[in-house]
Amino acid sequence: MENYYTPQEVADKLKLNVRTLYKWIREGKLNAVKLGDVWRISESELKRLLEGK
Repeated sequence: MENYYTPQEVADKLKLNVRTLYKWIREGKLNAVKLGDVWRISESELKRLLEGK
């Protein structure tokens, strides 16, 4: 089963402002799933982002 992270958790891991992640989600640079009113980012998507693909 794949792990999912909140934008805040990803921002903390990458040492970024959480607003940057929301901007990337809006622009389509980062794929995320909205569950109710909370965004989640999959571990595989995080790896894709870090690998620059």
